Amino acid sequence: MASNGNSRGKLLTAGGILSIVAGIYLIVVGVSVAVRLMLASVISPDGVHYFWQLFIIGSPFFPFIYYWPSYLWVIIGGCVGILGIVAIVGGISAIRRKRFGLSLAGAICALPSVILGIPAVILVALGKREFGAES
Repeated sequence: MASNGNSRGKLLTAGGILSIVAGIYLIVVGVSVAVRLMLASVISPDGVHYFWQLFIIGSPFFPFIYYWPSYLWVIIGGCVGILGIVAIVGGISAIRRKRFGLSLAGAICALPSVILGIPAVILVALGKREFGAES
């Protein structure tokens, strides 16, 4: 499905958009997890605390995570945020058809958001031939 100059292929565009959306989602989740450090000192461990676990952290089935040290939340949130940044950069690269390696790395970094990440990897991998068609 290589481009012929008149029309651009849709695989990389769709994969790039999915990667960008997944990257934005990962940045939001990373910031939310890192903000948990501040919330731990403000919110008391009662029903309100469980409410924040449900809606900010997103893991109601693992209440033991409250006993992790606070610095772990900052490290985990930072790593998820970095994955989101790489996913956005890779998505932009896929839309511009500049570097296949960076585009695929961005799609792979989008994998923590499974619903968006898996199709992004598949679409970018299938659109590999489109990278040489534009030059």
